[in-house]
Amino acid sequence: MFKGLSAFPITPAAADGRIDTDALQTLLARLVDAGVDSIGLLGSTGAYPFFTREERRRAVAAAVECVAGRTALLVGVGALRTDAAVALAEDAKAAGADAGLLAPVSYTPLLDDEVLAHFQAVAAAGLPLCIYNNPGTTHFDIGPDLVGRLAEVPGVVAVKTGAPPEGAEGAVAALRTRVPAGFSVGFSVDWNAPAALMAGGDAWYSVVAGIYPRTLLRLARAAAARDAAETQRLHERLEPIWRLSRAYSSFRVVHLAAARAGIANAVPQRPLLPLSGAAAADVERVLDELDLD
Repeated sequence: MFKGLSAFPITPAAADGRIDTDALQTLLARLVDAGVDSIGLLGSTGAYPFFTREERRRAVAAAVECVAGRTALLVGVGALRTDAAVALAEDAKAAGADAGLLAPVSYTPLLDDEVLAHFQAVAAAGLPLCIYNNPGTTHFDIGPDLVGRLAEVPGVVAVKTGAPPEGAEGAVAALRTRVPAGFSVGFSVDWNAPAALMAGGDAWYSVVAGIYPRTLLRLARAAAARDAAETQRLHERLEPIWRLSRAYSSFRVVHLAAARAGIANAVPQRPLLPLSGAAAADVERVLDELDLD
């Protein structure tokens, strides 16, 4: 469940926050048909904090129906309040999700002990949890030592953290030495993650795979097989989309890519706005040239 390529799709929704479950299922069907190893529903790419509990429940139900057990379904259960995160984990488990992705979301900066207590409470809901370290959105960085503490919580079975631009071997080792055997060590940041897979990471949690799963699967498979030449070739081919992601954010780029692919309601929730002007033209030109699948 926490190995290989995990694709993180956007969550198509109307301006009032009503999730378009038909459009969501269209996206998910693309991912399942491509053969991704898991799907990360309602992750940061899926804009989980923007949606109510009821809408998130609707999204999970639609995803479970569409995926139908053909690949693992990981669901974001992060929320500002611990009781809200517990309720979301209970909802996801009841709907048939395979695991939860838990980010320590907070308005006030958290302390390590507060994050630990938060994970203990949510894990008690009985849904296997992946530690979701995304300091760019949560403003809390879960370092290796805290990962080790969280890994001792029953039901916490994996970590997703950002792959570094250099020193992938050291990043993998820093986590491996702090977690028990069998605990999955996975990485995000698409342009750095292939190196982490080659260094022995278990999983790549990918934003771009949420819209171009077949292309990213080829790269993930090469990296996991430690085929350095093929990994480098595919990575270099994708450098233009990595550039776009760094310049405009992966979140905005894949929303525009999904809209161009004909996915309904593929626009960010306000106050976020779709790319426009020169930025949109830049993205559109690159996507046309790359012709990804």
